[in-house]
Amino acid sequence: MAETNGSTKRIIDFEVPEGQKRIKFDQEERAKKVVQETDVGITQYVNTLYQTKGGFFGKIKQRYSDFLVNEIDSNGKVVHLLDEGIDIGKTKKEKRLEKRQQVRADLQGKTPEEVEEIKLLKKEEEEKKPKYDLSEEIRGKMLELITSDELKAIEELFTTGNHFETTTKIEDKQSRGTLHQLFRSGFQNKLETVTTPENTFKIQIAKNDRKGGRRNPQESVNHVDENGVVNYGLGPYKHYLHFNVYKENRETMEVAGTIAKFLRIPYKLINFAGTKDRRGVTCQKFSIHKGKVVRVSSLNKGLKNAVLGGFSYEDSGLRLGDLKGNEFIITIRDVAPLNENEDLNNCVKTCFESLKDKGYINYYGLQRFGTFSVSTHQLGVLILNNKWKEAVELILAEQEVVAPDSIEARRIWAETKNASFALKKMPRRCQAEHSVLTKLSTEPFSGDGEFSSNSYFNSIMAIPRNLRVMYVHAYQSYVWNSVVSKRYELFGSEVQAGDLVLDDKKATATVEEDNDDDFKEDVYESNIVRARALTEEEVSSGKYTIFDVVLPTPGFDIVYPSNEQLRSVYVDVMAKDGLDPFKMGRRVREFSLPGSYRKIMGKPENLSYQIVKYNDEDAVVRTDLELLRAQPESLNRIIDNEEGTKTAVVLRMQLGVSSYATMALREFMKVDTSRLGSSMNVEQAD
Repeated sequence: MAETNGSTKRIIDFEVPEGQKRIKFDQEERAKKVVQETDVGITQYVNTLYQTKGGFFGKIKQRYSDFLVNEIDSNGKVVHLLDEGIDIGKTKKEKRLEKRQQVRADLQGKTPEEVEEIKLLKKEEEEKKPKYDLSEEIRGKMLELITSDELKAIEELFTTGNHFETTTKIEDKQSRGTLHQLFRSGFQNKLETVTTPENTFKIQIAKNDRKGGRRNPQESVNHVDENGVVNYGLGPYKHYLHFNVYKENRETMEVAGTIAKFLRIPYKLINFAGTKDRRGVTCQKFSIHKGKVVRVSSLNKGLKNAVLGGFSYEDSGLRLGDLKGNEFIITIRDVAPLNENEDLNNCVKTCFESLKDKGYINYYGLQRFGTFSVSTHQLGVLILNNKWKEAVELILAEQEVVAPDSIEARRIWAETKNASFALKKMPRRCQAEHSVLTKLSTEPFSGDGEFSSNSYFNSIMAIPRNLRVMYVHAYQSYVWNSVVSKRYELFGSEVQAGDLVLDDKKATATVEEDNDDDFKEDVYESNIVRARALTEEEVSSGKYTIFDVVLPTPGFDIVYPSNEQLRSVYVDVMAKDGLDPFKMGRRVREFSLPGSYRKIMGKPENLSYQIVKYNDEDAVVRTDLELLRAQPESLNRIIDNEEGTKTAVVLRMQLGVSSYATMALREFMKVDTSRLGSSMNVEQAD
């Protein structure tokens, strides 16, 4: 802690890659420099009493386990880590290493003569060892199909090295299949068997040919153990391997990329229903096209801060949006009422009851607009206005808050406009900046020593597709936030004639996904759903509540509210940016926005909270992995240390797809999320 003017201010380390200089920021100062709630249209609270009176303050994400996110699959089941993969035993490499270590131990302190004698004895022992382990049970089953003399001749192949053909003919196809499987399991895949046209069996010692494949393709994908269990109990191989991914402080796409790298497969073969927050502990489902359980499960030995489990073979893979939402368990540490005269327990209870009964305004959270000084929606404005040069300049601009290891590259660009020089200093993890500079470094200068408008356009289009589309979607989100704030200011939770509701007679939403993209947008939306305006009669009937009302993001394929006050908000907000809500088509298809509908209110399900005591930075909740490995007496999720000196609130809730946990927390705590700075660096988990 650092003391300034008699008050305590929290100093934070801004994360940078290993080897880079760490820069410390005063959190309060940093919070003033990043995007603020009012900058992106977030102004209203549902509970107007606490909007003026205040709720309670606390710290978010002091530990990764303070923010637990578990995906809710399309069947409504919460995804948890229930195992750490399949037990595949020791690998061949591990067995060889153990053998070498044992040999070294046996030879330790021996004379050269003794060493040679020991090696000779071991060689003789190896030669005497049986080359297979044929159980009596399998032997008996074989003798039901072939003669004892034939089985004896087959066993002698391990000595003679010849090949053998049975005289017994097996006419029944199912019996032939059974015998092939008995040979594989009984002789541990050391024999090759082929059925002849006369239905006899040709048998020989299997060749160790790495380039060749098995005759039956199904044998190469199914693992059958000595007991006949297929694929470690998962059943027959199917084209999609599903599994649960538990991760700590890692992004979903980062883990997917690591898995693809280790398996040496294209990234696009790995799919998931939605992205999850980096700074936290999350659990979600993945699927891999043509994945093999042994290979994927074995990655657990090399993955960092991630565990794979819950394997199953399925007929189809996951697609973006194949989930119902997420369950959150959020720890708010060091809580205190904003009003010093109010009792904390009463304050939290009142805030909780408001959230439970009235819900929260379903704003797009601050993370939708980036974590630096320049909001992503400002880039969206420039792109929608075809101001390509200005967009590039803003992407590469020097800002008060940016990734520290990009500062030097930004300075070089500002002073020289030399893309090649700036590129050498720009870290690859700054994908938009790195992509723009890479493209510009190959573009020619015009006669006046500047890049042409077309060069700037090309550099914008060099940014990965879903990242560049994110900028214009962020602008849509900004407009939506501004409109919903005005609507709540004017009408509160009362349904009005002209409010829009989804038309359930129309087609339901689907997701179109481009498998060639390296990135998938983290908000599930579609322009297939239609909406209509409510009549006075429908409002009077009481059939519809505020939780049914939707507002559109601006686009060419939506209807705007018939309420003129709200329609004018769209016009006025966008006019300041030189844009028209009724003209959202663009020549560049991906910047031509159809729009979508979003419910203006959210209401958490399975909502509960608990006030607990803890000491300093002690864990307050246990993660899935900790529960899996816990002793029976330590199976409670929440840890309440009655002797603790500090107080925390643990909030559990389930939110639907594309809802922001930060906005539910904002309503629960009645605090401005931008005030919490990086201590509330909560990303969307959809």
